[in-house]
Amino acid sequence: MPAPNLLFIFTDEQRYDTMAAYGNERIFMPNLNRLAAQSTVFERAYATQPVCTPSRASIMTGLYPHTCGMTENNVRLQDDTRCFPELLARGDYATAYHGKWHLGDEIFPQHGFHEWVSIDDTYSQYYSAGRDRAARSTYHHWLLANGLQPRNGSFFGRSETARLPERFSKPAYLGMEGARFIREHWDQPFVLFVNFFEPHMPFFGPRDDQYAPADVTLPANFAALPTPDQPLKTRLFQRAYAALGHSGLPLRTEADWRRMIANYWGLCSLVDTYVGQILDALDECGLADNTIVVFTSDHGDMMGSHRLLAKCVQFEEAVRVPLLIHLPGQRRSRHIGGPVSQIDLVPTLLDLMGQPVPDHLQGKSLRPVLEDGALEPQDSVFIEWNGLNNGFGDIIGQATVPAPMLEIATREEAIAAIGDPVRTVVTLEGWKFNCSPRGEHELYDLRRDPFERQNLATQPEMRPLMARLADEIRRWQARTGDAVALPEC
Repeated sequence: MPAPNLLFIFTDEQRYDTMAAYGNERIFMPNLNRLAAQSTVFERAYATQPVCTPSRASIMTGLYPHTCGMTENNVRLQDDTRCFPELLARGDYATAYHGKWHLGDEIFPQHGFHEWVSIDDTYSQYYSAGRDRAARSTYHHWLLANGLQPRNGSFFGRSETARLPERFSKPAYLGMEGARFIREHWDQPFVLFVNFFEPHMPFFGPRDDQYAPADVTLPANFAALPTPDQPLKTRLFQRAYAALGHSGLPLRTEADWRRMIANYWGLCSLVDTYVGQILDALDECGLADNTIVVFTSDHGDMMGSHRLLAKCVQFEEAVRVPLLIHLPGQRRSRHIGGPVSQIDLVPTLLDLMGQPVPDHLQGKSLRPVLEDGALEPQDSVFIEWNGLNNGFGDIIGQATVPAPMLEIATREEAIAAIGDPVRTVVTLEGWKFNCSPRGEHELYDLRRDPFERQNLATQPEMRPLMARLADEIRRWQARTGDAVALPEC
């Protein structure tokens, strides 16, 4: 049998519970639902860090953010840190990366990918020395070829492209390009990564009217505002979103949040349409039975949970992601309930493709879990947080600090809270412990409190459990070279 192809599709900032496979049948997602019906569905999959660049680094390298030095947004992945295509030791694969990269030098081919389709021109200030900052993405040139001109005369901004007709949207472009690549490479092994920018902010697009706000369901923990025994960072964020809104929408009332969530659902459905275009090309070329298909996201989005938006917190809605893995010839779905980490993706895919799995990778292959229906993951999952990584860090540093934020913290306290390098463990038994160097610990029993309403860390009887979980985190730190000092619990 020829070597399997790999089609790896991922989104940016998509909650795990936006699909029927995770219990949400209200969002129209026929193509991803079809894929889930023929895939292994990991019900508790976690990102390594709930923000873009660090998480993407783990997805592409199989290394934790602190190991590969990708602990902040807009950091460049070093040339000697190998990405997935550079780890392939066997086979003559055609390799392509389509979409948002966010690991440095955004629009320039790199790290073993032969074809590079780019969509974002907002990162030119971060390009390496010698890179042409006037160069533009392939999406930019496609828009020009279709008679469009950027409003600012230089490049198409994110808010501008989000307001374009759907046929000119980034998902439509990536669907077209992904299908083209498959049709052009049907007769040779290929590795194709496609990253859709949506449903990442700005939270509006051509499908804003697809869902009526009145039909939107608010998260079960919408009313569970961050409490004084939860980290200061979460309370600062909640007050900032209430004061500032987001994406041109206020976030003060239930109606405001329903409008925001309706837009977000529309973005999810928009992506689904063009995921379908790529999957259809796979079927049309007769490659479905010889292609591994992965669908996931780089992190989640709070989208109203605890009255928060976006990511950058350790709550489940920000750190959990959808994860579907379809094996060649698979016809039925299977659900895996135990926790898994995206750190395992690189070793798993190399193993499934008959490639050697390098010793330096920090995850392990999930191939036995995928091939043995009775097997469940046997390890805890670890998540980290490093640095500010959030626009509010910049806002706090300015004179125009929203008054509600200053009611609960000074500017200096806020910066320290947002940058607190928390380390998290999620156990097989459902315990989740966020160990904070500032002492703002959180302990949740996800079996009884899946929406993290009650922080148990303040209860004296939980101290022995917290000490045991902190030791587990320290052992993981020793294995992976993490130097963050954690307090005794």
